[in-house]
This record gives sequence, structure tokens and C-alpha cells, in this order.
Amino acid sequence: MVIGMNDAAANLPPGAQLLGREWIGFNESGDAVIRFQAQVAFTNRHGTVQGGFLAAMLDSATGVCALAKLSHDLTVVTKSLDTRFLKPAAAGVITARARVMEQTERDMVVQAELIDAADVTVADATARLRILAKK
Repeated sequence: MVIGMNDAAANLPPGAQLLGREWIGFNESGDAVIRFQAQVAFTNRHGTVQGGFLAAMLDSATGVCALAKLSHDLTVVTKSLDTRFLKPAAAGVITARARVMEQTERDMVVQAELIDAADVTVADATARLRILAKK
């Protein structure tokens, strides 16, 4: 994999640190690959990762993918995140694969899925993002 962005833990926002986010790079298909560490503290009464944490991982993955495709003077914010929960997710490593599906001067659509350690897709999402100049 080719590393594309510096996502050093010291520079991560608090939410990304909580999720254990790690930028891996782009794979041979051009998908952004981002790894998360789902903590036991993220689990619900069923012992699986609560959906809000999975949604946060998808939101983070789609945003990081978008940023990796934009120039350094631009940023993105999420306008909507259409999320599907497909299978229960266990605590541990969860990997996101994300790709830009559409882009205009002002907007971007990014799709992502979360894959667990057993290579099972546990959730996916489509994010609609607004592209903004950095302040």
C-alpha cells in the first residue's frame, strides 16, 4: 500500500484518537484504507459494538478519504451520512475502505464500508460532504 497522508496519533483530533484511527493508505484499487480499534467500552448490552461508534468510524473514514483527494487548502464537512448496519461487530480491529464516487467544485459523495477481523462487512455508508476553504 502507498501511504498518502500523515495521520500521526499526536496530530489526530480527540474523536479520531478515541476511535483508534490509523491511516493506512490507498490500496491497489484506489480505495482509502483506514483502520480503527473498537474498544470493549464501545460495546452494547449484546456485547457488540454500538451502532453510533460504527457510524462515527464511517464518518471519519469518508472524511479522511475526501481530504486525501483534496488540496491542502480545502477541507470537508459532512452534510449527511446514510448508514446501514449489516452484521454485529465485535470489539477489536475494524478496517474501513472508502472511495470518492462523485465530486463537484462544492460537493463530494464518498462511500465506505467497515470490515471486521474475520473479513465480514459489518456496516457501510454513503456520505455527502461539502467542500470548504480552510480558515
